[in-house]
Amino acid sequence: MDRQSSQPNLQTIAVVGLGTMGTGIAEVLARAGREVIGIDVSETAARRAAAALASATARSVTRERLTEQERADVLARFRTFTDLAAAAEADLVIEVVPESYEVKQQVFRELDAIVRPDTILATGTNALSVTRLAAESQRPERVLGLHFFNPAPAMKLVEVVSCVLTAPPAVEAVTGLARELGKEPVAVGDRPGFVADGLLFGYLNQAAAMYEAKYASREDIDAAMRLGCGLPMGPLALLDLIGVDTARTVLEAMYASSGDRLHAPAPILGQLAAAGLTGQKSGRGFYTYEAAGSSTVVRDLQTPLDGSLLGAGRPVSSVGVAGSGTMASGIAQVFAQAGYDVVLAARSQEKADAAKAAIGKSLGRAVSKGRLTQEAADRTLDRIAPAGSLDAFAEVDLAVEAVAEDLAVKQELFATLDKVCKPGAVLATTTSSLPVIAVARVTSRPQDVIGMHFFNPAPAMKLVEVVRTVLTADDVHATVREICVKVRKHPVDCGDRAGFIVNALLFPYLNNAIKMVEQHYAGIDQIDAAMKLGGGYPMGPFELLDVVGLDVSLAIEKVLHKEFRDPGLAPSPLLEHLVAAGCLGRKTGRGFREYARR
Repeated sequence: MDRQSSQPNLQTIAVVGLGTMGTGIAEVLARAGREVIGIDVSETAARRAAAALASATARSVTRERLTEQERADVLARFRTFTDLAAAAEADLVIEVVPESYEVKQQVFRELDAIVRPDTILATGTNALSVTRLAAESQRPERVLGLHFFNPAPAMKLVEVVSCVLTAPPAVEAVTGLARELGKEPVAVGDRPGFVADGLLFGYLNQAAAMYEAKYASREDIDAAMRLGCGLPMGPLALLDLIGVDTARTVLEAMYASSGDRLHAPAPILGQLAAAGLTGQKSGRGFYTYEAAGSSTVVRDLQTPLDGSLLGAGRPVSSVGVAGSGTMASGIAQVFAQAGYDVVLAARSQEKADAAKAAIGKSLGRAVSKGRLTQEAADRTLDRIAPAGSLDAFAEVDLAVEAVAEDLAVKQELFATLDKVCKPGAVLATTTSSLPVIAVARVTSRPQDVIGMHFFNPAPAMKLVEVVRTVLTADDVHATVREICVKVRKHPVDCGDRAGFIVNALLFPYLNNAIKMVEQHYAGIDQIDAAMKLGGGYPMGPFELLDVVGLDVSLAIEKVLHKEFRDPGLAPSPLLEHLVAAGCLGRKTGRGFREYARR
């Protein structure tokens, strides 16, 4: 491997397999000044790759990102062949053929007889063992993984995968190349899914299982994760984009390695794949598309009916909000801004006045940023009446509690609401993890009780999870859906079980990220970078854990584990240790990272 240590610039690179990923990698390399040898057994695929590069560079000229001469140079650096023998002059070969050991091993066997002894061989797999592929090579020390993300020209992350057989100079050479390509290389070890897909596919699998169980509609699951977590795509739409068959292959490999039931492919993935309903590429998967290869969703039999068919709700003109914390203040502001008269009740008049003052400051910030006029802010604040007792809820049409996430506290409050609120008033809890039925049953009117889970900060977050119990009346459900629209929130329906949609999918993913650190597979910086760059997440899992609070996260994970009884949901011991040590995240100045005290 001397050549790589003394001459790390890999100039001539062969890409074997010119599907979507191979074509994208070839484009990145050619644009970065590398000589690219594109190889595919299909002449059609080779021609399609050349045409795709011509089209992409033409768009760049139109957008003035390339000159005509630069475009001509890029196109001249890309040559296509149908015979692996063309890789003989390559310094690096990147294979991106189908995810099959047999296919990849055949490519590596042939390459062994063709390339120079110092040529690095990289596999683009995201599911198969790099060690197994390397072990069967004549020179295993030069074999590693180089995992790009789709679309390769746009996605910044590249996972550089080494195994126990890989020589360090080879890793250094491809890491340097990735940086020269403008990518962010993350060094990882050899296990199915590596970092980004290892976390992503477990989450996607749980979403598929949630849909299969008919817990929520595909539209609501996807909207919940987009609006509740800021993700660029919902999980079911993403499965269709990746390919249902591809996702199942990755999960099978992960499950074979981990034995974790969270990685056991949801049966619906196998059923869709067996039926040829593999997602966008086939024109149908979880959703139905205009045509094979199209990303335009069209209506089908599973498309929800218009919300107007829910039936009429109850009239609501006044709202009571119980609580004095950030969530209660935020919810009160949301209702008041939408024109509702709001009673904001706390344990004392002093606390209620302080909560209203906090709303005033929030509105002031909105005015200073030009999001609200001073007149509108004043009108909003005037609609909020602070009260030191729940007795002030006597005439409200909707009562929303936003007190501590403690079942006994909430039950006591609902018992009081039952006595105070007028007949027909809707009683809503903002719980994120407790059973709604448990608070409904302490009242004499469980049919009037529903979950209305806002997300923090309530004025900014668009999502509300609407949680029906088995006893919730239809008109109560219709009322809350109508109100969500009036206060400019997006309602998603779900049943009364732990975590609802967002937390049930989010926290197992966060827990798995902690387990990666616990097992010394990757560091928190690597994992955060991988999920932001490779998954499009607005925050890495450890950034998010520190913001949410490690104690809050642990409590939710315990609830999920208790309800679903799945060993894979057991909270990570590392999380439990940090909470026991008082390291709760940003609010204490230390969690997974340390923060400057304010």
